Amino acid sequence: MNRKKILFATDFSDLSQAALAYATTLAQHDGATLFIVHVIEPPPTSAASELYMAVPMESEEDAEGILRAVVPSSKDVPVEHKLLRGNPADEIVRLADEEGCDLIVLATHGRTGLLRLVMGSVAEAVVRRARCPVLTVKHPTTVTFDAP
Repeated sequence: MNRKKILFATDFSDLSQAALAYATTLAQHDGATLFIVHVIEPPPTSAASELYMAVPMESEEDAEGILRAVVPSSKDVPVEHKLLRGNPADEIVRLADEEGCDLIVLATHGRTGLLRLVMGSVAEAVVRRARCPVLTVKHPTTVTFDAP
């Protein structure tokens, strides 16, 4: 498969950093341009929004600076940074379509049950809606056992 454009979506988490390694390797292998994307979500508009008003919303300037610092480990991978505003899944899929991306790479937090129901799953929505393949990267967990 010869990909020319890969969209990597980041939420600036450590999990996203792990997914960036996959996106970088694929872009380097294929000689693809890597679109590094972050989506700023607008504040909630429901009655429940009062609960969230204490949490500071990220400013566009702060997000832009952090986004520019997200770079592939390989200097020979062409990069375009894109800061978007809106629903993350909608914006990721829209940009992938607009740019003609061949692949979307993003981390999944692996939430289940009530937490997933309340917070939603951007990765799941992107997988369902995207017209191109989507690679979701789940951070490996380590299991430790206490010796008896």
